[in-house]
Amino acid sequence: METEPKSPGHRKYLEAQASRVSSLRGQLEQYAPDPAGVVLEIGCGHGHYLTAYAGHNPTAHCLGIDLVSRRIRKANAKRDKGKLERLAFFKADVREFLMAWPDHLALERIFILFPDPWPKQRHTKNRIIQHALLDDLARYSREGTCLHFRTDDDNHFAWGMDVIASHPAWRIEAPIEWPFENPSFFQNLFTGYSSLTALFNG
Repeated sequence: METEPKSPGHRKYLEAQASRVSSLRGQLEQYAPDPAGVVLEIGCGHGHYLTAYAGHNPTAHCLGIDLVSRRIRKANAKRDKGKLERLAFFKADVREFLMAWPDHLALERIFILFPDPWPKQRHTKNRIIQHALLDDLARYSREGTCLHFRTDDDNHFAWGMDVIASHPAWRIEAPIEWPFENPSFFQNLFTGYSSLTALFNG
């Protein structure tokens, strides 16, 4: 359902958003013009983890997104150095990125690694794992799609578990072996962390 503009400023925002979404859709269709399963990392940072994953799984279609342009430039430099043709990084907000998602692509794996924990109670609405995001991810998932979440923050991990466990489209399975271990830049900073994998209930 389209959002009705509430003011001239809001109208401009929606127009700019529509332009960004259209551009992203074009890039995604160019990246993978044929039906494919995709590995998506939300908040890819400098691309350490996904570049290593793509190198270990050269036939996989891998996409990483982040909000910071400098991070995306560094991630793409890693991709180019490794000559990883099926790996791509995009500067994008996850909501807009999924709005642009083509119907012929399906999510195969989703990684959310060490996101900002937003530790204060009044800021929990800013945490990445929310029911709305799980709705959007489910729309492009299929039987066997895995959502992998890892954080060093105990409160954030408990929050993520509660949100995912209460969502009808996802179920937390344990134990499931982590699909690929390659310490990321952030992971190397932490002495401990918790991980979970949820399966799509398709």
